[in-house]
Amino acid sequence: MALKIKTKKSASRKIGVNKTVKKVLKKPLNNLQASLIELIKNTSAVLPDDVQKVILEALAREEKNTTAEYAMNIIKANIELAKKKSQPLCQDTGTVLFYIAHPIGLDQIKFTKEIQKAVVTATKLGYLRQNSVDSLTGENSGMNIGPGHPTIHFHQHNKKSIEIKLMLKGGGCENVGAQYSLPYTPLDAGRDLDGVRKVILDAVHKAQGKGCGPGVLGVCIGGDRGAGFIESKEQLLRRVDDKNTHKDLAALETEIVATANKLGIGPMGFGGKTTLLGCKISALNRLPASFFVSISYMCWAYRRQGIQLGAKGEIKKWLY
Repeated sequence: MALKIKTKKSASRKIGVNKTVKKVLKKPLNNLQASLIELIKNTSAVLPDDVQKVILEALAREEKNTTAEYAMNIIKANIELAKKKSQPLCQDTGTVLFYIAHPIGLDQIKFTKEIQKAVVTATKLGYLRQNSVDSLTGENSGMNIGPGHPTIHFHQHNKKSIEIKLMLKGGGCENVGAQYSLPYTPLDAGRDLDGVRKVILDAVHKAQGKGCGPGVLGVCIGGDRGAGFIESKEQLLRRVDDKNTHKDLAALETEIVATANKLGIGPMGFGGKTTLLGCKISALNRLPASFFVSISYMCWAYRRQGIQLGAKGEIKKWLY
């Protein structure tokens, strides 16, 4: 069942109808635009419950009156303030990554235009910072629109509904992502899960708190260079508290977090007991000649949310 993008006006109550918002919008939003903007606003300002839970657990673990505890308390205060004011958790609202799961019949070209329109409106409303610049000139259009931005991935599924997941991935955490080709002789890392473990922990050690730790890792074993990084980011769409269905990968995820948290790097690299909040790993087939391990790092401002749309484009269900 294809979503029909209605022009029927929907109430703007979800995004807060005040004089400033009315001035920016100029005219009422259709259902789909209202849903997309609400998704962007909530992703930017409110961390999902599963992420908040592990952050609070991390705060409780840190020793009292330490720099680590101080850093975690600042993170906690930032989360509460952003939610209260419906303002971005971070000045870097990051790369805007949409993942659309849809049934047969969705007009992807039309849907892409709706997403781009919503990103522009959300930027005008201040839910997104003006973060997208031309790579050659450095010019900022101020609207977060340009080649490759936002990034939109469409996936067909057998359900009748449309599900939209959004991730806002900041530049700082993107900078400490890594990709290794096994065997990696500096660490004596071979083409096995022990070699994978060594290079993942090496990436954590090299980051040394950069990328606004404590963070979460998304990892892909295998694939080619491009597919590996795409899959590693998609692992960050999993809940922090889920369990990998592959027994060996589930054990590796647990071991990586436990070992990383013994390195003493801690929040923001200040030392302490919490370097990672989670690790999510998957595997893709590879060519015999290649064995890549692709690692995407997500900062503590783990901004991802999702919605299921109703038949008229309204939000039917929140996914996280």
